[in-house]
Amino acid sequence: MAHYKPLAKKLRLINREKSNQPVPVWVTVKTRRRVLRPYRLRHWRRSKLEDV
Repeated sequence: MAHYKPLAKKLRLINREKSNQPVPVWVTVKTRRRVLRPYRLRHWRRSKLEDV
């Protein structure tokens, strides 16, 4: 990816990076391990972003 990125694209990438974090430990404990990982968890190499 290019070094220079427009601001709008940067903001979209930041939002995607924030939403790609794992579930907090307290959520796992509270739900008794029913929620182990977010269903939208994305790996950077396996699946690419389409709308960025």
